[in-house]
Amino acid sequence: MYQRRSFLKTGAAVALGAPVLGSFAQQPVILKFHTFMAPTSNIWTIMLKPWMEKVEKDSGGLIKFQGYPAMQLGGTPPQLYDQVRDGVVDLVWTLPGYTAGRFVRSEAFELPFMMTEAVATSRAFWEFIHTHAPDEFKDTKVLALHVHGPGVFHSTKQIKTHADLRGMKMRAPTRQVTKLLSAYGAVPVGMPLPAIPDALSKGTIDGLATPWDVVPSIRVHELTKFSTEFPRNAPALYTGTFVMAMNQAKYDSMPPDLKKVIDANSGIATSALFGKTTQDSDVIGRKAAVDRGNTIYTVTAADAAEFTKLSASVEEEWVADMNKRGHDGKKLLDAAKALIAKHSKGS
Repeated sequence: MYQRRSFLKTGAAVALGAPVLGSFAQQPVILKFHTFMAPTSNIWTIMLKPWMEKVEKDSGGLIKFQGYPAMQLGGTPPQLYDQVRDGVVDLVWTLPGYTAGRFVRSEAFELPFMMTEAVATSRAFWEFIHTHAPDEFKDTKVLALHVHGPGVFHSTKQIKTHADLRGMKMRAPTRQVTKLLSAYGAVPVGMPLPAIPDALSKGTIDGLATPWDVVPSIRVHELTKFSTEFPRNAPALYTGTFVMAMNQAKYDSMPPDLKKVIDANSGIATSALFGKTTQDSDVIGRKAAVDRGNTIYTVTAADAAEFTKLSASVEEEWVADMNKRGHDGKKLLDAAKALIAKHSKGS
């Protein structure tokens, strides 16, 4: 599926009686990568496949990936994290929010009007987990933590103010977005991304909250007529958090030189790159809606302020929930905001 390294040099060395040393003597490590994203999605084609190809190249072909998008190895999107934890697969890219209430400290970054832009917020998310919630993903080897671009409403009827959302059945990707939609009077409907096209076609939902980058892969621009953005010079409506994780035992079993390759393609820089890639591909999804003649509306500053005011209860509930779970909710929230501000200054 991916690039394969030629071993002609190794063969020549053996034929000439030269010693075969170091990485040339190793057998390739095969890694199964599983995700819910479609094989045609921007996430798969522009971000995950190139990442795998780079790792293969950097390893001299001694790491090889078998890629399985669209849940091709079975199970459901909420089961992905457990699949990598249990060694059913070697790597996953998934949305922690699919398992509501499990990765609760990560939700600080999913709260309304928190994120500035995806690169800075992804850097902040990586630092936040490693400094304030180091056991959040303790069962796996975390390779990247990032967010997507600004969340947008896409719907079958136009949304200009929070009042327009009353009674609308809107798909929510995470627990916090569910609460946000409820605060606006909408009827939240939770479902994984792959279920959206069927739900829109059947009228199970009237719309959804999602960033532009995934729009083409699930035909949102074909199944809705209206999209509602928030001012770009202010914090976004919301963002989602993502984790790329590796089975810890598989990582531990790798030779030191191959671990270094994985490490070099992980961390805060990779997290920022993934954030940038998802946000940059928003342009592709937005263009698909424009080309189809859909209506794209930007909320006025005054109405955005009303949206923000009504969302305050979501933040308060999250802080209270963290306190009940034995965490200092205010401290976590303040830390997330401070880290976003810190990295936004340098972006």
